[in-house]
Amino acid sequence: MKSSLYPPVSLPNLLLAIVLVVTSFVLLSATIHRSSYLPSVPSVEPPPERAWPMVWASYSNEPPEPKYFQEAGNTLEMSHYDIRFFQGVIPYSQHREVLQHLIRSYLSIMASLKMETWIAHGTLLGWWWNGRIMPWDYDLDVQVSLHTMEHMAKQFNQTLHEWRYTTDEGGEGVHEIKKTYLLDVNPNYSEMKRRQGMNVIDARWVDVDTGMFVDITALAERNPVLEPGIWSCKNFHQYRTHNIWPLKETRFEGVKAKVPLDHERILVAEYGEKSLVLTEWEG
Repeated sequence: MKSSLYPPVSLPNLLLAIVLVVTSFVLLSATIHRSSYLPSVPSVEPPPERAWPMVWASYSNEPPEPKYFQEAGNTLEMSHYDIRFFQGVIPYSQHREVLQHLIRSYLSIMASLKMETWIAHGTLLGWWWNGRIMPWDYDLDVQVSLHTMEHMAKQFNQTLHEWRYTTDEGGEGVHEIKKTYLLDVNPNYSEMKRRQGMNVIDARWVDVDTGMFVDITALAERNPVLEPGIWSCKNFHQYRTHNIWPLKETRFEGVKAKVPLDHERILVAEYGEKSLVLTEWEG
């Protein structure tokens, strides 16, 4: 009898081999089955901002979130015009004057209406440096408490406000200019969560001649039980009560204004320590 080329197979080894073969087959079948339902993912640019509600809805049970405020476009410049009043891009040489009267009118009229508000974000950084808007800014940012936002919504939503000022530009001598601004409150302002990020701006102060605007966001204690004294907006900027109040009275662009009490700490947290040192931005 010839000797076998293979060692004798014991029953336990045979059973183990069968189990391994069956397991490998099941895993391979599952992989083929799963991959057959995965579409190929091409390398493409991220969808524009307004497509994100649909993308979000495809991965969650939430329906797409309608965006209340609509801008004239998706570029940095065009995103700072309200599409309802957009008449064309303001030349760089003129846009600062438009922003100046936007913030002057807002701060002055809010004070006359006894509504507490303060400047924030990049606008606050401009105040810290020289009490004026940064030359490269496209937008203006202010904040209010949720209580003040509720008052805005109930008493002044969709109201038009007149602002008059004098100028001697244009070679016509001193003459008066009349401007009109719209206070528009987002109906989603009371939503405590960010959701899909389409309504993080709670209200706007809009120049009806140009479409440029001031962004107004509300701070609220969003979790007063577990995080008392922590205030935030829907864009995840967080502050402690003593960082904001009592507000400090000052001036900005020549009119009375208010800023948070701990403004330097807030600016460093948002923009880094270099923001209070560097004197140039992108050259």
